[in-house]
Amino acid sequence: MPATALTISKLLKLTKPQIAAFKKLGISTIQDLLLFFPYRYLDFSKTTTIRELKAGESVSLKVKINSIGARFSFKSRMSIAEAVVSDETGNLKVVWFNQGYLAKTLKTGDEIFLSGEASRFNNLLQLTNPLYEKVSAFPVHTARLVPVYHLTQSLYPRTVRNAIKEVLKFKNEIPETLPSAVLSSQNLLPISEAISLSHFPVTPQDVQNSQKRLDFEEIFINQLIAQRSRTEIQKKGFYRIPHDTDLINSFTNSLPFKLTDEQTKAYLEIFESLNSTSPMNRLLEGDVGSGKTLVALIAAIACVFEKYQVAFLAPTEILARQHMESAKKFLGSFMHKKQQINLCLLTSNFSETNQGTLEKKKLLSLASEGMPGIYIGTHALLEKNVNLKNLSLVIIDEQHRFGVQQRSTLINNQKKVPHLLSLTATPIPRTLKLAMVGELEISQIRQKPQGRKPITTKLVSERGRQKAYQFLAQEIKKGRQAFVITPLIEESETLSIKSAKLEAENLKKIFSNYQIGLLHGKLKSTEKEKVMSDFLQNKIQILVSTSVVEVGVDVPNASVMVIEGAERFGLSQLHQFRGRVGRSEHQSYCLLFPSPQITQDTSVIPENSSLKRLEVFCKTNDGFELAEMDLKLRGFGTLFGSEQSGKNYKFFNPDYVELIPKARAEAKKLLNEDPYLKNHPNLEEKIEKERVHFE
Repeated sequence: MPATALTISKLLKLTKPQIAAFKKLGISTIQDLLLFFPYRYLDFSKTTTIRELKAGESVSLKVKINSIGARFSFKSRMSIAEAVVSDETGNLKVVWFNQGYLAKTLKTGDEIFLSGEASRFNNLLQLTNPLYEKVSAFPVHTARLVPVYHLTQSLYPRTVRNAIKEVLKFKNEIPETLPSAVLSSQNLLPISEAISLSHFPVTPQDVQNSQKRLDFEEIFINQLIAQRSRTEIQKKGFYRIPHDTDLINSFTNSLPFKLTDEQTKAYLEIFESLNSTSPMNRLLEGDVGSGKTLVALIAAIACVFEKYQVAFLAPTEILARQHMESAKKFLGSFMHKKQQINLCLLTSNFSETNQGTLEKKKLLSLASEGMPGIYIGTHALLEKNVNLKNLSLVIIDEQHRFGVQQRSTLINNQKKVPHLLSLTATPIPRTLKLAMVGELEISQIRQKPQGRKPITTKLVSERGRQKAYQFLAQEIKKGRQAFVITPLIEESETLSIKSAKLEAENLKKIFSNYQIGLLHGKLKSTEKEKVMSDFLQNKIQILVSTSVVEVGVDVPNASVMVIEGAERFGLSQLHQFRGRVGRSEHQSYCLLFPSPQITQDTSVIPENSSLKRLEVFCKTNDGFELAEMDLKLRGFGTLFGSEQSGKNYKFFNPDYVELIPKARAEAKKLLNEDPYLKNHPNLEEKIEKERVHFE
């Protein structure tokens, strides 16, 4: 057994809580630890002297401890370690708050490295809470580019860095995945060298070289998976759906409004794919309220009139019911050549058709016999007892809400491969589109329907809460309704943020003349349905909810969105919340309330704070622009994380988008030479571990 296959507890001196914490991070073996890469670095590579030290500069010092001691501060109720250190140019005071134990760890006379940022206290320079390390030829925590890792409870940065340093000697036992020809042609580091330079780089160029290697391998493997899966799909067969111009014109002319130019462009792109030489795999992205559902229904109509079936998947029962109502509104009375479309709703708790309620068993029987129609539902459509005999098209609303296996179930259980149309209101930044090129086609709707007004968004401090409530009351008096979103369902002992249950009780006292509703994920489906039904009928004026309303819920009469603890949500998620209002001709508003501990005054917003992010959000209603910001602020995974999208992009860095076409070309070349990767067993093994069904 290679050393890299051993568990970390065999080679490292770790406590049981530390072992459990590593396991929580997915680290059990030496190989797992070596492949646990940092996500950023602290630059303490600049070494200076005490005399040259300047306030605000991140530096490292090589010093000797003249004296060190600990005291307890009754004012701040913490132990404080204080030291005086020196080099050949002078003396310096060093303070560590809440780390009194360092007075025992470090001794007078020790030679140490200190890394941190100098600051002034009582007009004298000092170091506060610097990283420390006894002088050695190979510093780990100071005097270098210091790696920073994602951690969990019971793990400290020093513990992880020390552990990785100890096992780094086994780096050459990590199997090389990339073919030697690819390493050479793309000028990439071998994996052993990439591991070493990623964890302990000497220069910024080392970081870039290791990042390039990791990014390339990740893109390369995903390209191999996509290209091989596409070949398998081609062999299975699929449905070709013609563009029936007469049918589509008949439907669009029956609508009480005209489609936007971008809606028309999108459905024409979809029809081109439905009638092409391979199954469609298309993402329809459009900002909230842009009319994606109607475009999807146009594609569904074409399939149904060819005597096929369509599955329309929604992430929640509430949204499935809403899609059913929308389909009835648009298609309920639509006839073409004396044919009407069957609309069927199937959830865990409910089944009906546009002809009325129908026993679930009977509906399943008709579906298995191949009855043409649009079958709308939740994950219930994925159950084993659901057999859609002639499934030609799968439409998935908010596609990142469905796991890869869920989305693949409907596709893989069919004799022929159905076309796939995914809808998302989370716009894809340009860099992510480049990452996906070759894996799916993208259609885009940026126009909003006529008559929609931009939503006014305000950041409100605790001081402004009473005035905001007065404004909310004025809107309700006009006949409007409001959402109030909270991060939690119930009150937390450790987090001082609003909970839905507590806020609902609070608002009942403030707005005693109005009905307050409560909606969250722990309610039974029937209870959720009742609350949403009452809200739609204006029996409830203020609906307090968790993020369950983020996707798709359409209440045209709602004009105010209040978001509590707004700093806890990403920009794209905030935009989804905001999109629940402004869905009619009424002027709508979004009020952001940060948690009270963040600030009491939103007129003074410090740079690099979560409030600055919210301030940016207030200035734009463009979801595409916000998605780009979210990518920069929170990373690739916040939009389409590996668990949701099925793409293993742990390292993807937008700075390396130029690697994508190169990786795609190398993958194509390799598969042409060695389709089953018989000459590359390490690569085949890795692909099988990470393989997902192509969507």
